Amino acid sequence: MQPKIMMKKKSVSASKASLVLFLCQMISALDVPLDSKLLEELSQPPTITQQSPKDYIVDPRENIVIQCEAKGKPPPSFSWTRNGTHFDIDKDAQVTMKPNSGTLVINIMNGGKAEAYEGVYQCTARNERGAAISNNIVIRPSRSPLWTKERLEPNHVREGDSLVLHCRPPVGLPPPIIFWMDNAFQRLPQSERVSQGLNGDLYFSNVQPEDTREDYICYARFNHTQTIQQKQPISVKVFSTKPVTERQPVLLTPTGSTSTKVELRGNVLLLECIAAGLPTPVIRWIKEGGELPANRTFFENFKKTLKIIDVSEADSGNYKCIARNMLGSAHHVISVTVKAAPYWITAPRNLVLSPGEDGTLICRANGNPKPNISWLANGVPIAIAPEDPSRKVDGDTIIFSHVQERSSAVYQCNASNEYGYLLANAFVNVLAEPPRILTTTNKLYQVIADSPALLDCAYFGSPKPEIEWFKGVKGSILRGNEYIFHDNGTLEIPVAQKDSTGTYTCVARNELGKIQNEVHLEVKDPTMIIKQPEYKVIQRYGQVSFECIIKHDSTLLPTVIWLKDNDALPDDERFLVGKDNLTIMNVTDKDDGTYTCIVNTTLDSVSASAVLTVVAAPPTPAIIYARPNPPFDLELTGQLERSVELSWIPGDENNSPITNFVIEYEDGLHEPGVWHYQTEVPGTQTTVQLKLSPYVNYSFRVIAVNEIGRSQPSEPSEQYLTKSANPDENPSNVQGIGSEPDNLVITWESLKGFQSNGPGLQYKVSWRQKDVDDEWTSVIVANVSKYIVSGTPTFVPYEIKVQALNDLGYAPEPSEVIGHSGEDLPMVAPGNVQVHVINSTLAKVHWDPVPLKTVRGHLQGYKVYYWKVQSLSRRSRRHVEKKILTFRGNKTFGMLPGLEPYSSYKLNVRVVNGKGEGPASPDKVFKTPEGVPSSPSFLKITNPTLDSLTLEWGSPTHPNGILISYILKFQPINNTHELGPLVEIRIPANESSMILKNLNYSTRYKFYFNAQTSVGSGSQITEEAVTIMDEAMASRQVDIATQGWFIGLMCAVALLILILLIVCFIRRNKGGKYPVKEKEDAHADPEIQPMKEDDGTFGEYSDAEDHKPLKKGSRTPSDRTVKKEDSDDSLVDYGEGVNGQFNEDGSFIGQYSGKKEKEPAEGNESSEAPSPVNAMNSFV
Repeated sequence: MQPKIMMKKKSVSASKASLVLFLCQMISALDVPLDSKLLEELSQPPTITQQSPKDYIVDPRENIVIQCEAKGKPPPSFSWTRNGTHFDIDKDAQVTMKPNSGTLVINIMNGGKAEAYEGVYQCTARNERGAAISNNIVIRPSRSPLWTKERLEPNHVREGDSLVLHCRPPVGLPPPIIFWMDNAFQRLPQSERVSQGLNGDLYFSNVQPEDTREDYICYARFNHTQTIQQKQPISVKVFSTKPVTERQPVLLTPTGSTSTKVELRGNVLLLECIAAGLPTPVIRWIKEGGELPANRTFFENFKKTLKIIDVSEADSGNYKCIARNMLGSAHHVISVTVKAAPYWITAPRNLVLSPGEDGTLICRANGNPKPNISWLANGVPIAIAPEDPSRKVDGDTIIFSHVQERSSAVYQCNASNEYGYLLANAFVNVLAEPPRILTTTNKLYQVIADSPALLDCAYFGSPKPEIEWFKGVKGSILRGNEYIFHDNGTLEIPVAQKDSTGTYTCVARNELGKIQNEVHLEVKDPTMIIKQPEYKVIQRYGQVSFECIIKHDSTLLPTVIWLKDNDALPDDERFLVGKDNLTIMNVTDKDDGTYTCIVNTTLDSVSASAVLTVVAAPPTPAIIYARPNPPFDLELTGQLERSVELSWIPGDENNSPITNFVIEYEDGLHEPGVWHYQTEVPGTQTTVQLKLSPYVNYSFRVIAVNEIGRSQPSEPSEQYLTKSANPDENPSNVQGIGSEPDNLVITWESLKGFQSNGPGLQYKVSWRQKDVDDEWTSVIVANVSKYIVSGTPTFVPYEIKVQALNDLGYAPEPSEVIGHSGEDLPMVAPGNVQVHVINSTLAKVHWDPVPLKTVRGHLQGYKVYYWKVQSLSRRSRRHVEKKILTFRGNKTFGMLPGLEPYSSYKLNVRVVNGKGEGPASPDKVFKTPEGVPSSPSFLKITNPTLDSLTLEWGSPTHPNGILISYILKFQPINNTHELGPLVEIRIPANESSMILKNLNYSTRYKFYFNAQTSVGSGSQITEEAVTIMDEAMASRQVDIATQGWFIGLMCAVALLILILLIVCFIRRNKGGKYPVKEKEDAHADPEIQPMKEDDGTFGEYSDAEDHKPLKKGSRTPSDRTVKKEDSDDSLVDYGEGVNGQFNEDGSFIGQYSGKKEKEPAEGNESSEAPSPVNAMNSFV
C-alpha cells in the first residue's frame, strides 16, 4: 500500500508559511522520519553509500584505492570478488582493507604491479538483515605509450591545394588530448581555413605561402599520467603557381556522400565536416525533416563541428552539412541513430513494513534496445535464493504479502542491454517497534489571533501508530470542524483565538504500546497602527513630520522601519526618525514621494503610507548664509568617575540651521594641546552625557555645523581630572617570532596614555612552551614594546600573553597567542631525487619531502639548483652559472624548462624555510637527448669563375647533437628577381668547404644552407653570389666615361649652365647695393657639386672594377660572413632607391645599372617576396 503524503486539507496563508512542518521520508507502507538518532537505533539492512566508478582507470604509479562504503544496523561486514570468484585479501600482502570499511588499498608504490590487478571487482556488504552489492568495478591501469619512431618526408604542396597533416597518436588509456604547436611551444593559429579535426589531424582547406614552415608538431597529452608525447616535426613547403586556380568545395572528411553514426542517450553528439576549396568554403548544418534543437545545439571549430548536448531518441535522423563557396557547394548526409543504455523509470525504493503488512518493490527501466530486468536477493539470483513464502516475483515487480521479521533482505534489480547496465539495491526491512514521538517535549508555539496554528506531533512506530489530540493533560479528545488532523500527526487550528491558548497533548499508540507528548500554544494580540501617517503638502525648505502610533501585544517587541517609495530612507542627516514619527528638515523637491511606516514583530507585520508633496516657497528677500557662530558658555555637571554631562549655548545659525554639534576633548595630562574627536549630537540637542576614561585631565570644546560649514571651536570648558583605576584593556597585536634559533622575540603594541587608567603603566609578559607541562614564566617591563626570551629550543611553539598593569592593579586576564621560537637552517636534504627527461629542452624532477621536524622552521618550499656540465657533442667543459627554480609549499616535483639539447646536466634539491636553505641533495646527473642544430655559424662564397663558386662555412654554434650532414640548396635569380628551380645537395658533416661547379655564367644565385642531426634539420642561413660573365664579352665593353666625345659633351653642358647662372645673377642684381660676386659664389657650388657626384657612378664599369665583378656584389658584410639575424628570404634587397640594401661601393648598382635604367618601375615593387620554396615553379 502506497501511503498518501498529501494533507487532508490544504490552506495557504502568510502565517502558515512561516511555520515549519515536520519532514519525513515516505518510503512505502511505513513512514520512517529523517531523524538521525532514530535511524541509529533501528535495525537496518546494509546500504551501499559510496563506491568506485564502474570503469575505473587508475594511475599505474600510485596505489589503487577501490572504494566500498556501506551503512547498516548492525554495522555490515565486507567481502570482495574478483573476476567472479572470491578475492581473499589475506593471501595478498599488497592488498589491505580499511578499518570499519570495505575500501581496498592495493599497494603499488612498494613494488606492486598495477597490471597484475586488472579485472572486475565487486563488493558485498552483509549483516544479519541482508547483503547489498556494489556495481561491477572494472580496474584498468592508464597507459601513455611513446610515439613510434618514423621519418617524415616534407610535404610539397601547391598554393591553393588542400592538405591534411596526420597526427595518429599512440593508443592510450584513456585516449589522449590532441593539440598542435610549433617548436617554440606556441599553439598553431587556427581559422576557417586551417583547423584541427576530431581525430586530431590538421586540415588545410587551401594552403597559402605563409603555411610554409618546418615545425608542425602534434602533441598528445595523457591526463591520467600527466605526460605529453610529441610527434616528429612535419615540414610543409608551399610553392606558387601563377595564377592560383580557384576550386569549388570538396569534403575532406567525412568521405563519400553519406555516413552513419550511433550515439547514446544523454551523451554529446559531435558531427564534423571539413571541406577543401578556394576561396575557403563556409559550412552550414541542417536536419532533414526537422529543426536543430535550439537550446542544445552549438557550433564549434568555425562551424565545422555540430555539437548537440544531452541527446535523446528524438534527435535521431539525417543531418546534412553543406560546404559552399562562390564556385559551388558540396554536401554530406550523416544518418544519426540514438541508442540508450538502461535508464530508470522507477528505481526500487527501500521498503519498511510491519509484521503482517503487504508491500511491493517496483523496478522499471527503459533503453534502446529494451533492457532485460533480473532480480537478486542478498546478491544471489532470486531463482536460486532461499525461498520466502511472502515473496512473489512478477516481472519487474516483487509482491510481498503478510511479511514476517525473517522476510528482511536486500534485493538487487539489474537492468541491462548491450550498451550497459543499472544495478540498484533496495531493502525490505520488517520492523516491530512501539510508538515514538519525535517532537520536542513542551515545545512552545506562538501565533497571532485569527491566524492558523500548526502543532507538531512527529511520530514513528511499527505497526503505524494512531494519533489522538487532547487539550490539557486530562481533557477530552479533540474533534469537530474547528480542527484539522494531518497524516503526519500535525494538529491544525485554522482560526486561533485567545481562548485557544493552553496545553495540548498528543497520544500515539499501536499494539506494542502508547506514548504521549505535550506542547503549548500562546495566541497574541495583533499589532495595529492606531494613528497612521497623513498626506502632507509642504513648502520647499520647510519642515514636515509623519506620525505612526502603534498598539501591540505587551509580550512582543516591535521594530519600526520607514521607507521612501518602497526603498530605504536617503542617507541624509535631514531625516530624523523618532519613536513614533519621522521628521524631514529643510525639505527639497527630491523629498517628494510616498513614505511608509512598517511595524514588525516576531509574529506579524503591519504598515501604513502617506504622500508628501513639495511646493515652491513664496519669494523672500535675499538671505545671506554663513557658517554658524561658535557655541559658548560650556558647563560640566554631574561629574562621575567614568562620565560627565556637558552643556552649552548655541551661537547664531546665520540663516542656515545647525545640523549637528561636534564635541572634542584634550588630554592635558598625556597629550596637552592635541584635540581629539569625542562624539557628535543632532543640532537640536545642547547637552550630552560623555563617557570618560580614568586618569585623564579632560577639557572639552564644541563645534557647530550647518550646510555652509563648521564654526570656529568654542572656548574650552573647565578641566576635569578623572580618578585612576586598573587598566581596562591589554596590549594588542601580541606576536612571538624568533630572530635567532635560540630565542623568542615577544612584541606588542603599547597602550596609549589615556588607556593606562593610572600612573606606573607596566606590562607583564608571560610565556611557556606549548604542549609541554610547564609553568608560566613571567617578567614585568615598562616603557618597551618588545621582550627577548633567550635559550629556547629551535622552532617550537610557545603560548604567550601580555597583561597591562599600573599602580592600582592589573588589567583583565589577557588572551593567549601562539608564537614560535627562532628558525634554524633545515637539517636534511630531500631524498630520492629522480629526473624524467621529457624532451631535449624539458625535464621533470621528483623528490621525497623531508620530515617536517627536520625543517626547523616554516616550510616555504624547495629550490632546485641545476647547471650544464658539458655539451655531449663537443666533450668540452666550461663554467656555467647555476640556475635556480623555487617551488612553493610542500611540492614534490617541478619542471626544468629551457635545457640545451644533447648536454649533460647536474642538479640538486634543497628545502627552504624562513631562515634559509638546507643542505643540498647529492648531485643528480641527467642528459638531454639530441635536438635540431642551430644554423651554421657563417657561410662565405669566394673565387667566382664563369661556372663555379667556392663555398666555405662554419659549424653550428649549438650543434645540439651529432651532425650527420649539411644540406645545401640553391636556385638562380633572373633579372626580374624571380627564382628558378631549386637544387639540393647533401654534404658530409666533416666538410667545411666545397667548389660548386657547372653553374651558368653571369648569373646570380641564392643559397640556403643548414645542418642536420638525427633528429632533423636546423634553421638555415642564406647568401647570394654571381658568377662572372664571359671574358670575351667583357673585353668588348667600352667604358663610356673614358671616351673623348663624352668628356667634351659634359664640359660643354657645364659651361652652358655656368653662363646661364651668371646671366640670372646679373639680372637679379640690377639696382642692388651688394657685390654680384658674392651672389655668384653663393650659388656656384651647389650647381657644380652634383656633376662631381654623377661622375663617380655614371657608366657601366670602371677600369678598376673590370677585374673584380663579384667582390662586393651581395648584401653581406665585406668579409662575406652571413649572420643568423641577417639571413632572410626577402627580395627587397634587389629593389631600387632607399629600400635596397647595397655595399658602400655601390658595386651592385654598377653591374645592373644598364638594365635598371630601362625598368625604373622596379624600384616600386613590394618589399615582400615569396620564399624560395614558394617560388620554385615561377622561374621564366
